[in-house]
Amino acid sequence: MRLLLTLNSAKQKQLIPINYQYPLASAIYKILQSADAKYSAFLHEKGYGKGFKLFTFSDIKCPFKIDGDRLILLSNKIELIVCFHLPKAAETFIKGLFMSQQIDIADNKSKTSFMVGQVESLASPLDQFKENDEVEILLKPLSPIVCGLKNEKGNYDFLSPADDRYEEMLFVNWEEKCKAVFEKEEAERIMANAFIQVIFFINPPKSRLITIKANTDAETKIRGFNNFEFNIKGKKEAVELLVNSGVGLYNAQGMGCVEITEP
Repeated sequence: MRLLLTLNSAKQKQLIPINYQYPLASAIYKILQSADAKYSAFLHEKGYGKGFKLFTFSDIKCPFKIDGDRLILLSNKIELIVCFHLPKAAETFIKGLFMSQQIDIADNKSKTSFMVGQVESLASPLDQFKENDEVEILLKPLSPIVCGLKNEKGNYDFLSPADDRYEEMLFVNWEEKCKAVFEKEEAERIMANAFIQVIFFINPPKSRLITIKANTDAETKIRGFNNFEFNIKGKKEAVELLVNSGVGLYNAQGMGCVEITEP
């Protein structure tokens, strides 16, 4: 499920943190938690609370200028895509959760409030396929892809797409998502012939350092990359999970959001 959100602010040239991903993720998750008991249980059963928060979101789309650690927004309207791994039956409910909601993007230096003005469902090219179909598609990042390998201290060493281990670790993360959602035998079946292949452009991938929980004791820096594409193959169920929940690590922090460029 993919939704295009249009957010409006009351004033022009609002300020938001350059590392807006964590406060925006918190605002989105707060809206999800506002679901009534029935749907809270439904969301939990479908992946929430199982170690993976199965949603992600794109970079915001809005002209801006950088001023230190702030973005000066040059429009009072921003757009972003929010993706969830949820069945079609939940779409109307999830859209309703976001309609007319206030979303605050704030840290200890600034706070900007937006109202959700429009929520649009985005069609998926995967809808043309049936369950158990073998699907091969091309993906491009809408937010940085974070890929890492844990070191002896238990922290991630972040990998570049040029690293020989990059595709392998993205695949391992994809497998872990499948195991969190599907029964073991089903996860193995839908991933049996799956693969991820990085496709480079003429210009090299772009690196981006993102700070999570900036200016707090829990501050964490992660490194992601974009400006490249993926060729992926797998059963529809596995491909749909990856597209809806995000590629790589830190998806619920707005990393690894992708769109299909070629079915």
